[in-house]
Parts: sequence; structure tokens; C-alpha cells
Amino acid sequence: MASPKLRFKEFDRDWERSKLGNKAKFFQGEQVSLDDQYIACEEGLIKFLRIENFTQNSKDFRFIKYDGSPEKILCKEDIAIVRYGATAGFIGSDEEGVIANNLFKVVADSKIINQKYLKLILKSDKTFNYFQSEMSGGAMPALNFKIVGNLDIAFPCLEEQAKIASFLSAVDEKINLLTQKHELLSQYKQGIMQKLFSQQIRFKADDGSEFGKWEKKKLGDIALKVGSGSTPRGGNEAYTAEGIIFIRSQNVNNDQLLLNDIVYISENTHKKMSGSKVVANDILLNITGSSIGRSCVVPHTFTEANVNQHVCIIRVPNDNPRFIQSFLSSKAGQDLIHSHQAGSGREGLNFQSIRAFVFQRPCLEEQTKIANFLSAIDQKIAGVAQQIEQAKQWKKGLLQQMFV
Repeated sequence: MASPKLRFKEFDRDWERSKLGNKAKFFQGEQVSLDDQYIACEEGLIKFLRIENFTQNSKDFRFIKYDGSPEKILCKEDIAIVRYGATAGFIGSDEEGVIANNLFKVVADSKIINQKYLKLILKSDKTFNYFQSEMSGGAMPALNFKIVGNLDIAFPCLEEQAKIASFLSAVDEKINLLTQKHELLSQYKQGIMQKLFSQQIRFKADDGSEFGKWEKKKLGDIALKVGSGSTPRGGNEAYTAEGIIFIRSQNVNNDQLLLNDIVYISENTHKKMSGSKVVANDILLNITGSSIGRSCVVPHTFTEANVNQHVCIIRVPNDNPRFIQSFLSSKAGQDLIHSHQAGSGREGLNFQSIRAFVFQRPCLEEQTKIANFLSAIDQKIAGVAQQIEQAKQWKKGLLQQMFV
């Protein structure tokens, strides 16, 4: 059969194609009652692996007594697949223990298929799409041995499989290291913000003098505007292919205004909704739903936009908006937001409670120094995030060219 576009130069033999069921065996996990599961590892017990230990990377392990078939015991290099439920088809590995009955183990013929290479195939978009299409139509998504066994796979000789797996593992390691760097930078920022807003760390003026004491203020005393928009008349039908950007809660995330999932409204609708017009340097705060408390500052290069009722506009003309927004995203700010949520389920913020936010703020010059310092950290975090995305896209391109 045909070979992939991208290959290591020392290999030139054609690839083979087969059904996975012809090259691998599948073993369903063990049914164990809750009464027979222990939360601590004691002598004579073995780890019992459940779905969440793979899908959520949960370290909340259970332990059981087991003297059954070794075929149900997963080793580090083995592959487990979720059988049913919302995460059916999820590919797990790198754990050791007896798998639960809602998982099954895949063991390839080691004389033909490299396990690490097989894991790449099973984690590919092609396999994901195949599983989804075969599971569709039922009340509960479910995989069975027949579906997985009918998966069409292509593979070269073992030596080339091993080289492909090793190369892509190195790419994954690079992505993992960048991800760790991103997490550490994010943790560093949170730690620094805690010290800045508690005044453990203070800046000095350009002439070396000390800044004055911070003053306690209500947000309503310094904000020119605290308000939100509404749904355009006609609902989703009011959205247009182009026009004025209409900001929704999903566009406010990670201290950024995200414009990759944007909708538009007409100029005429925008004029009718003039009270919810968004301009540069406005602070946007999500006030309802699961994203409540997320915030961002509208970039200074922004022209104009409008906003729906789930996002609050906070306009502070005499203060640094990035300082105020940074405080809102800090632990102290999030605690403040949480304490002011209204409703039986504490699921929303109203304008009165937002105006009542009490916090301490320094003079404008120190606000700006703090905002610029945090913005520099944000730029580093964004740079690493971009590197992660580029590495993922590079890997995706490699996968498309290294497999058939």
C-alpha cells in the first residue's frame, strides 16, 4: 500500500494495512463493588483504576484484593480505553493496576505492532472521528470490541514504528515542558498579585521617593459607568455576517478579550443599544453563569463594540483600568466577587453589588507601575501559550504527513 508523505530516509518499504482486531486483543476490566474498594493501600491490595484516573488525571485511587486474570492488570506501557459514557473512546495509559469493568485493555501483537505507535494511532483525530461515528445513535455512547476491532490501521515495520513513536514522544515532551512553564508562570503571577494587593511589595516613584498610603474606595465612587447590555431584538437572528462586534461572556477569558468566536450586529442595532457601547480601556466582567468573575480590559487599539446582558462594563476614567482588572482577577478580588454573588444559588452579580465592591488603591502613578509590571508577566505567559499552540499545530501537521 501507499506510504506517507513524510518518512525517515532510512526506510522505504511499503506500509501494511489491517483491522486492529487482527493484530491486537482486548480485555474487559473487573467489576468490583464499592464495599470491596479501599481508599488506602495496605498489604495484599492492588491499585484499582477507574475512568476518572485517566480522563481527569485523578490521583484519588482505590485499592482492591485481586487474584484474578493478569490480563485485567494494566502496566505502564499498556493502553486502556473507556467503554461507555460521556468520555467513551478516551485513550489512557501510564498507570498500573486492575482496570474497572467500564474500561478495557488493548494489547497488540508485539511482533507486529509497537505499543507506543499504536497509542499514537488510537489518539489520532481519524480514530476519534471513527469512534464517534460508530457510537452515534444510542442513548449512551458506548464502545465494544467489535467497533474497536474494525478500526482500520496502517503500519510500517517495527523499526520505523519505534522511530516514529520516539520522535513524536520528543515532541510531546517539548509540549509538556512548555505547559509546565506556562503553569509555573501563571502561579508566579498569582503569587505576585497576592503580595502586590496586600502591599507586601511596593513600588517607588521614578525619583526614588516612597508613594503614599493606599486609600479604601468603593468601586461605585470611582467608576463612571457600571452596566451591561441586552440581547438584541430578534435574538440570534439579529446577528449579522459583519458589522459591529457583539461581545458575549465566552469572549471574556484568561484576562483577555478573545475574538476567535465572535458574532456581529448591524450598525442600526448598535445605535439602538447605545447604552451598552464598549470602548477602549473598558473593564469587562462576567456577571452570570459558570464564567462569573472572569474579566479583561478592552485593548487600547479597539474601536467600538457592544455587549450582552451577561457582561458588565466598568469604566474608570481617572484610574488605571488594568490595575482595577488585575485586582478583580486576583485571589482577593475573586473572594470579593464570590462574597457579593446574589440569588439562592449564588449564581449572579448585580450592578448594586458591583458598585459596593470595597478595595484599596494607590495613586495613579503606582497603579500604572503595578499594571505595567503585571502586563509584562502576561506577555510572557501569552508568549509561552503561543509556543504551545504552535507546537501542537506542528505536531498535528506531522501526524497528517507521517501516517496514511
